Amino acid sequence: MITNTSEFTISELDKIISKNRDKNDFLLLLSCLENDSRLGVQKLLNREKGRLKKIRETQEHNIKMYEIEKKLLAKGFTNIAGVDEAGRGPLAGPVVVAAVVLDSFNINEYYNDSKKLSAKARNEIYEYIIKNASEVSISIRDSSQIDTDNILSATLSAMSESINRLETKVDIVLVDGNIKIPNIQLEQSLYQKGDERVRVIAAASIIAKVYRDKIMEEYDKKYPLYKFSKHKGYGTKEHIELIRKYGPCKIHRRSFLDNII
Repeated sequence: MITNTSEFTISELDKIISKNRDKNDFLLLLSCLENDSRLGVQKLLNREKGRLKKIRETQEHNIKMYEIEKKLLAKGFTNIAGVDEAGRGPLAGPVVVAAVVLDSFNINEYYNDSKKLSAKARNEIYEYIIKNASEVSISIRDSSQIDTDNILSATLSAMSESINRLETKVDIVLVDGNIKIPNIQLEQSLYQKGDERVRVIAAASIIAKVYRDKIMEEYDKKYPLYKFSKHKGYGTKEHIELIRKYGPCKIHRRSFLDNII
């Protein structure tokens, strides 16, 4: 590890920093930068301090998101499933439910309510979950089923199906919201804003959201007049205007359009 940073150019120090971020004495390197008054060096130092701060904040968030699962594991539960949905509110397209069973806790895995993540972050975490989760189960109810059964019944039916499809022997199901899932023979715990508080529910929310967005992007190719890839079927001003202009298409939820057409 270097002790006299003045012997190196800014570019050389940048390369040294990049190569040593995972080393145990990395903080010692940063302390050496403190004594180098060059503006470029101080910019490198501030960049690294900001990066480390973000890592600490992410890890603290992850620990907090894992607290509920950790307590359940201490009580003797082994396999914990999280369930959440995407698409209860839109005027078009399906409601999608995901049930997820995650592996052991990793402090650097980031989960949060899918709505609080950028599309890029959601897609990256989605791919990570698909590759690394113990199991993922997805169930869908299309617009015709929603119109026939109503959105709540359709959502609960999809939740029940997604849990029952899991091959993992689940001990308990953690559900986002305040309504228990019918027709499953498992213990359930309900969490208001669970996708913001519970790691495994947040994972389910991300899977459901990204999967549904992919469906709506495919529908956009079939029904380009409605711009589904842009608003994903939600009742934006533009979407409502397009419905009034062209009338509803096959994937619109007729039961949601009473005040629009």
